[in-house]
Amino acid sequence: MPDTKRASRAPRKKKNVRLHQSKIDQAKAILGTATETETIEAALDLVVFRKELVDGVRAMRGANLDNWFDRAER
Repeated sequence: MPDTKRASRAPRKKKNVRLHQSKIDQAKAILGTATETETIEAALDLVVFRKELVDGVRAMRGANLDNWFDRAER
């Protein structure tokens, strides 16, 4: 997951946004979160994490990786 400790140190700001309640309800059920705020925070964390994963995979593209499982069997 993303570094939520770093993000949690940042000051919180009150936001007024218009969101579809059905999307919040679905995300809340999927994520198992207790509040709408927790749901939105978790969803934003997942967006940041997805970016980190994509960047990591792109950085590994073309890397010469050995198959460690085959090596262990030798």
